[in-house]
Amino acid sequence: MGLWYDEEHAGISRIGLKVERTLFMGQSPYQKIAIVETAALGRALLLDDTWMAAEGEERIYHEMIVHPALTTAPRICRVLVIGGGDGGTVREVLRYPEVERVDQVEIDEMVVQASQEYLPSIGTAWNDPRLNVLIGDGIVFVRDAPAASYEVILVDSSDPVGPAKGLFSESFYRDCHRLLVENGVLVVQSESPFAMRREHLNILLTLKAVFSEVHPYYGPVSIYPGGFWSWAYAPRGVDWRQPLSERMLAIEAESEYYNRTIHMAAFAQPNCVQRALVA
Repeated sequence: MGLWYDEEHAGISRIGLKVERTLFMGQSPYQKIAIVETAALGRALLLDDTWMAAEGEERIYHEMIVHPALTTAPRICRVLVIGGGDGGTVREVLRYPEVERVDQVEIDEMVVQASQEYLPSIGTAWNDPRLNVLIGDGIVFVRDAPAASYEVILVDSSDPVGPAKGLFSESFYRDCHRLLVENGVLVVQSESPFAMRREHLNILLTLKAVFSEVHPYYGPVSIYPGGFWSWAYAPRGVDWRQPLSERMLAIEAESEYYNRTIHMAAFAQPNCVQRALVA
């Protein structure tokens, strides 16, 4: 049978991949970190035995957390990324020549160091001079940063447990709202609408307490529970239905998954979500 690495979800399901070899195993002050070589999806990152990213499909997740916001926000000069220690999210952000500065705040330095060494195909933009990597607590950073500092904020966090739990609170979202300029956009990863329905709806409703509009959108990520994932788009005066044509043309030409039809289709909401948001 060989060696398999299984993520157990809620004691009722497992997501497993056959592992060829272990490349890195470490324990940071925050979490257990593993990088393994899998037979199906190449190198993959796990945090506390939970699949985070795999070379063979990471572009779907990273394209979807980034491009709906960056193709629609009028200005994208200043971008804040919370989390994203594997480097995939900042890689996608830095595909835009209009971006002048990206501040990435990652709490766990070991995740960044291990990803830089063992996942170079994911984090290809670490040396871009526009990127400013800060090792620290994203909650503290958004609390203390000046108002109207960013046009786009992307929260690429792990699940709402452990060091990431506070990244799903109303107070954190209020600080993000304060940091956004008018006509800015916040996007957060918002869990599986089916395997984690309660958590997904809680995130959307918490965002709704702060932002006048919240639009969840969806896409496939096979290594995550349920195989179907979500992100939440919370704008300040930006219409998700109007991506800018020149940006879209440039981005979709070299994207693996994201394009204008995916953009429009991704925002279709399951009935269970629609009912919860209008309740």
